[in-house]
Amino acid sequence: MGEAATVAVSTTVTRPRHRRARNMAASVSAAMVACCFGVTALVAQSAPPRIPARSCQDTIAGTPAVRLAAPLRFSGEAVSWRTWPVHLGPSRVPVKIIVARVDPSRVSLSLEIERRGDAIGAWTIERAPANALIAFNAGQFTDDGPWGWVVHRGREWQAPGTGALAAAIVVDSMRAVHIIPADSIAAWRGRSARNPALAEAIQSYPLLLQNGRLPAALCRTGNIDRDHRDIRLGVGVRANGEVIVALTRYAPKAMPSAVAARLPIGPTTLEMAEIMLELGSVDALLLDGGLSAQLLVGTGPSRRRWPGLRSVPLAIVGRPRIAN
Repeated sequence: MGEAATVAVSTTVTRPRHRRARNMAASVSAAMVACCFGVTALVAQSAPPRIPARSCQDTIAGTPAVRLAAPLRFSGEAVSWRTWPVHLGPSRVPVKIIVARVDPSRVSLSLEIERRGDAIGAWTIERAPANALIAFNAGQFTDDGPWGWVVHRGREWQAPGTGALAAAIVVDSMRAVHIIPADSIAAWRGRSARNPALAEAIQSYPLLLQNGRLPAALCRTGNIDRDHRDIRLGVGVRANGEVIVALTRYAPKAMPSAVAARLPIGPTTLEMAEIMLELGSVDALLLDGGLSAQLLVGTGPSRRRWPGLRSVPLAIVGRPRIAN
C-alpha cells in the first residue's frame, strides 16, 4: 500500500504490507501544453489559496471553507485538466494539484487488471492503452495483490474488505460512476447478483466525503493519522455525475520540480477532504498515494504523464465511450 493511506482506516482493517521502491529517480516535465483528442488543459493563473483541514465541526454539507475568488473552470471536452497551486495549512506548504474532470457520458471508466499468466502483474501509466484519455492507479494493495473488493466486467474477482472507511468506486451498467460507503457494498453485491447492475468496482480507503460531509468515522480518534502529510490521489463524484481526479505534488519554488514532485509531502487527509469539496465533489475517496500515485491524461503528442515510483496491480482507465 502506498504512503497516502498512512494507517489502517479503522481498528477492523489490517494494514496491508508494501515494498519500498528502490529506484527513487524520476523526472516530470513542468511545462503545461494545450491538449486535444478530447482532452483539454487549462492552467490556473490566480494566487495560490490557503487550504485548511476540513473541520469535523462543520455541519453544513457541501460548503467549502475557502470560497475561491476564481473557481476552477474546465472546458467542455470529455476529459479536461488543469494545475491548481495551493498552500496547505498554517505553515503554507506549497503543493501543486493536477485536477482532471471526466464526463462519464463520453468516457467509459473501467478497471485494468495487469496479469502475467495466472499471476498478478505490475502496471504503470506507461502501460496505458493508446486510446486512453485518462489512466491512474486504483485501490490499495498488499504484497500478494489487490486489497478488498474487485469487480471487473461484471464478475466479482475478490470479496470486500472490512472497515468503516473502506468505501468503493462503482461503475454501473450504464457507466455512471458512484462512490459508495462500506455499509452500502452488500446491497450493491446483492443487486448485481440479480441483474447486471454492476460493471466495475474497486475498494479503497479512507472515504473522504459522503453527501458533502466528512464521514463520522473519519473524525473518530484513532481511525487514521489525520496529521500525516503525503502525496495524495483522490477521486470524487460531483452532483451532476462528473468525476474529479486530483493528484498532488510538492512544489516549493527553491527546489527543482522533478525532485520536489517525488518527495512524500502533501495534504493531510482532512486537507484532502477540503480540496475535494472545493473541486465540487459530493462524495470522495482516497486511492493509494505516496510512491504509487500516478496519473496520465491525453492521447498522442498531447499525452501528459505524472509517474509514480512503484508499479501497482490495478488501474482505472478511461476510454472514449462508443455511442449505442
